[in-house]
Amino acid sequence: MSKRDLKKYLSNLNKVQLEEQIIELYDKFKEVKIYYDFALNPNETKLIREAKIKVTNEYYPIKGKRAKMRRSVAQKFIKHFVSLGMDAYLIADLMLYTIEIAQTYSSEKDIKQEAFYKSMLTTFQQALHFMIEKGIVSEYKSRVEAIYENTVSQKWYNNYEFQIQLEKLDYL
Repeated sequence: MSKRDLKKYLSNLNKVQLEEQIIELYDKFKEVKIYYDFALNPNETKLIREAKIKVTNEYYPIKGKRAKMRRSVAQKFIKHFVSLGMDAYLIADLMLYTIEIAQTYSSEKDIKQEAFYKSMLTTFQQALHFMIEKGIVSEYKSRVEAIYENTVSQKWYNNYEFQIQLEKLDYL
């Protein structure tokens, strides 16, 4: 069904029928419920705070002994928040927080997995791209530079790649 067909179908329904369909969608599909819950009560700061707690738990687990360090946990939150249309400043904050908490952890523990460093670079690249796209990179420039400085001080093997990404900002 095309959008045009959908619009035509919906225009033939009265208000009560439309309300019934929306309520049915709300009850039937989790995504619709999440969307309307967010649209009607967009407590963005609470959602970001909960996401940060879960990301932190990847490096400093409350339960269990070992850090899992999964980048995917933060990525799921970021993708979800983007799809909800959350404030770009809050999403950028979460993106940078993800790298910052990983750097805090790596300053305390020696991480040998090359995949960790590659995934942090990917997160850094995505955060910069997102902030450039949204036109908010200047508000976060000091945090971005601090992240790069940490890669140098912690002697990350790929710190030069972080530098290349950072230098792209000078051309904006």
